[in-house]
Amino acid sequence: MANDSSYGRVLSLPRRSLAPARGRALQHIAQAAALTDVHPAGGADGAATGFVLSLLGARAEGPVLWVQDRASRRENGRVYLPGLRGFRRGHAILQITVSHPRDVLWAMEEGAACSALAAVVGEIHGAPAALSFTATQRLAIRAEASGVPVYLIRSGDPGGLSAARMRWRLASLPSGPHPHDTHASGALRWDADLFRARGHASGRWVACYDPDAPRPADRFRLVPHADDGAVDPDRQPASDAAGS
Repeated sequence: MANDSSYGRVLSLPRRSLAPARGRALQHIAQAAALTDVHPAGGADGAATGFVLSLLGARAEGPVLWVQDRASRRENGRVYLPGLRGFRRGHAILQITVSHPRDVLWAMEEGAACSALAAVVGEIHGAPAALSFTATQRLAIRAEASGVPVYLIRSGDPGGLSAARMRWRLASLPSGPHPHDTHASGALRWDADLFRARGHASGRWVACYDPDAPRPADRFRLVPHADDGAVDPDRQPASDAAGS
């Protein structure tokens, strides 16, 4: 005779993990930080640019001011505007190239005061004297006052003093699997080392960007890196995911 009572049954429940919650909280902080430093882990790696574009793609639409000095343009190239369709950027990126790092900082500071911009991005190569702690502090204060996020890509910089609220070191990873085609590339992924942050512990993460996510806020995700001993929520064993 069938027993309709749940008493005596063993119920298998999925394990709860704090890792997804930590990742979601950090995603929100990363997208809302006033000033963010982004350091490429090596030369000729577009990870830093892709990471910044993924953060922009997860935000509200609007024009973005992108400023480079000549050294960073020579080392890193320029953003390829037709390729931004993959990041779902529907508004203009205003690209400016200037001669000296101090001009980059001036343009960024002026841009950060303009609330009509969705964000300001600056690229400076090396560790010039103009890129001092005081200069980054001015950027952070201006960004906090206006609410316009500012991202500073510091290629060829070992990581000097900075007033940035978050500081990342980025390296490229193979893309994730495509949900419908095993021969096609899936979500973009980066090895993201948060080596300094205000209000959050440092750690190593895998940053993912999926332009096909239904909401802009869901396009950018952070999951703990395997080296941290945490389980990637997208790669839990099948038995755990099924609750068996």
